[in-house]
Amino acid sequence: MESENIECVSVSDGMVEEEEVAHIPHPFLKPRGNGSGTVSGGGGGGVGGGGVPAPVISPVARVHELLECPVCTNSMYPPIHQCHNGHTLCSTCKSRVHNRCPTCRQELGDIRCLALEKVAESLELPCRYLSLGCPEIFPYYSKLKHEAQCSFRPYNCPYAGSECSVVGDIPFLVAHLRDDHKVDMHIGSTFNHRYVKSNPREVENATWMLTVFHCFGQYFCLHFEAFQLGMAPVYMAFLRFMGDENEARCYSYSLEVGSNGRKLMWEGIPRSIRDSHRKVRDSHDGLIIQRNMALFFSGGDRKELKLRVTGRIWKEQQTLDAGVSTPNPCS
Repeated sequence: MESENIECVSVSDGMVEEEEVAHIPHPFLKPRGNGSGTVSGGGGGGVGGGGVPAPVISPVARVHELLECPVCTNSMYPPIHQCHNGHTLCSTCKSRVHNRCPTCRQELGDIRCLALEKVAESLELPCRYLSLGCPEIFPYYSKLKHEAQCSFRPYNCPYAGSECSVVGDIPFLVAHLRDDHKVDMHIGSTFNHRYVKSNPREVENATWMLTVFHCFGQYFCLHFEAFQLGMAPVYMAFLRFMGDENEARCYSYSLEVGSNGRKLMWEGIPRSIRDSHRKVRDSHDGLIIQRNMALFFSGGDRKELKLRVTGRIWKEQQTLDAGVSTPNPCS
């Protein structure tokens, strides 16, 4: 059977007539016709019997429902597949249903719903994170790319001691860390922490400490942990910024550990919590202390690890170039 002879039932059942779309204004639908944006009805002026205005259902909402996959409920993107009866589903789910339509159980074959794909091109929709503050509107096929990088998308919980699946904005995650993970909260830009381990010869991959600092109107996560680097056990401390990467670059931090007249120092830019804890750790972007050096800093008989890590956070100043103020996202 040729694809030209197959009618896309899903589109014709759920869409309004073209001239009807042209007269119903909607902020997310590209205007067609004269573009006047006025609602006009034949004779009755859009008023039903008894003088009661007839309810208007957004054509965009109707089409958007048609673009929802009945299996995974996600929005469908080309190629959109359909069965011989016109039921549609996305390409990802097509391989999961073993070539059987989930609606009528008929064999799917390899039929594309070109009409629905074409209709989707006419849509302009708000970002899915509109409720979180994103004001952007995008063509249907550009929306996914934006949403993957949208600065308003929720953050993953930065707690590294467990595989926590909680997501949310920064205020929500701060409360979550405090109330659910019982993380220590500190106000200020300097820190002086002491880490103690009774048997330093046993180094397992473990997060020893997560502390949240509030300074400059922002929140920062200080991590300290032990793990194997190749065959050698090491200790590592690093800072993450609770916000996006472009904001993180506005700040710097330093870490210092030492004793007996020796010290190790680290200075860098905090990583955004958009980067996972594991990604930061595996990139070695922080203060790394070899176990022998850590035991030397601990003093005594070296049977107990006692490390004191100090540091501070500061905000980078706006730079001047030839007397001209350079735009700075930190301000």
